[in-house]
Amino acid sequence: MTASVCVRRARRNAITRTTVPLATVPGTRLAPKRSGTTTEIRCQEKSKGGLCYEVILAEPTINVTLPKLPPTPGKPMSAEEIEEKLKAAEERRLSLEAKKMADWSAKMAKIEEATRKKDELDKEFKTHSKVVLEQKMEQYEEKREAQISEIKEKLKMHAAEIEKTRHSLEHTKSEELQKQLEEKLRTAATLRDDKIKKILDRLKEHNTDKLNEVRATVDLLESQKSEEKTRIIENKLSTAEQNREKELQKKLETLRKHERRAEIVRQNKAALATQKDEDNVNVTASSG
Repeated sequence: MTASVCVRRARRNAITRTTVPLATVPGTRLAPKRSGTTTEIRCQEKSKGGLCYEVILAEPTINVTLPKLPPTPGKPMSAEEIEEKLKAAEERRLSLEAKKMADWSAKMAKIEEATRKKDELDKEFKTHSKVVLEQKMEQYEEKREAQISEIKEKLKMHAAEIEKTRHSLEHTKSEELQKQLEEKLRTAATLRDDKIKKILDRLKEHNTDKLNEVRATVDLLESQKSEEKTRIIENKLSTAEQNREKELQKKLETLRKHERRAEIVRQNKAALATQKDEDNVNVTASSG
């Protein structure tokens, strides 16, 4: 188990302080005693992590204040000395400013010189690069022209060889080709005549069959047309009969309405005549 020493700043009144000889604490050695000093351990506490206790090396001593010495008065300075010191300070300030300006001018001169050299190097590099690029472009153009000329020459030679070969082939194979062509033409003419004959025979057969089909179709259409016409006429007659019946019904209804109106008029006239006769009788009776 390791021993840890913690020096506490404030003393706790609630904890019992016990004086233990330093030699009894495990893991510690007793320091040699000096004249006028005492060592003791107080407030020992044990825990799972180690041992905590206070070590008192000595009792506090009484603070003794040392006497302060009076300041020595300085020698009074005259106005001339003050003026000389001010002048010296001004000269030092001016010299410092001049030195700063000189340093700054030197730095600016170095910067300008570096900038000028950089511009010269850039200009020289650009000029050199331009010259090199132009030389490379000229070389590339010359190589390109030479390659094009070489390719043209090769193409001309190849075309001449092809033309020569073609002439030789035409000269050697012209007769054979002529014979083969005539044979092919004769064979083609024979095949054409045979095909034409077969086509004519097929057309004749087809025309005969087609004519019979057309006749049968015409007869069928004629019969269908006659039946259709008969059906149409019958439909028209039936429609006309229905229309005539409707017209007769309308006329009969009109006559019935007219008769009803006439009957109403006759009844009204009879009622008026009866009323008139009654009025005349009443008038005669009243006058008699």
